[in-house]
Amino acid sequence: MARKIILLKTGSTHPGIRQRFGDFEDWFLQAWTGCDVTLVNAVTAAELPTLVGDEGVVITGSPAMVTDREPWSEKLAAWLADSAHGQVPILGVCYGHQLLAHALGGSVYWHPQGREIGTVEIALEPSARQDPLLGILPENFSAQVTHAQSVKTLPPGATLLARNAFEPHQAFRLGETTWGVQFHPEFSAEVMRAYIEETGADQTLLGQITSADANHNLLQRFVELI
Repeated sequence: MARKIILLKTGSTHPGIRQRFGDFEDWFLQAWTGCDVTLVNAVTAAELPTLVGDEGVVITGSPAMVTDREPWSEKLAAWLADSAHGQVPILGVCYGHQLLAHALGGSVYWHPQGREIGTVEIALEPSARQDPLLGILPENFSAQVTHAQSVKTLPPGATLLARNAFEPHQAFRLGETTWGVQFHPEFSAEVMRAYIEETGADQTLLGQITSADANHNLLQRFVELI
């Protein structure tokens, strides 16, 4: 039986990137095999889904900012606060990571050093070595990132799983089944290059883009945990 995933879409990528490579949901779908995905647009949905316990939940990135407290985002945060204390596996990516932290009692802010973008090196914390999700990654791994806001404080009781010099909260777990990752395991190297071009970031970063260790295999591992 195919594993079920509810993919909560929290926005769309830049129009130029969407025209060339598709949108957020397309990149997740390319990473997954053996699963049945229900796409829910969290920005426009009148109601968020009722979980029945045999699915996983993934929250995408977004051009929105958690600190704007938009009504749709706060509604999703309340839904996550209710859902994250069950046994349903939940994974928040970038905006989803930040929204999870906000929903569960942490805090989000504009990073004082500005935007982190490109292929970066991240280190696992010792606590991640036996983690069911991130434990498949090397102790020091590469990942694609683009974000201007960050998790300032983790939710009470959360376990820090990964960090780097720029971002102290690259990944966390709360309980046994809820994860947030600031980086983008759904981004290909081509998509990462397109983000650097679209955002007007330092173009010398283009030569540093590689296929990251965190790409795709982390998302497929999440499917296996459902």
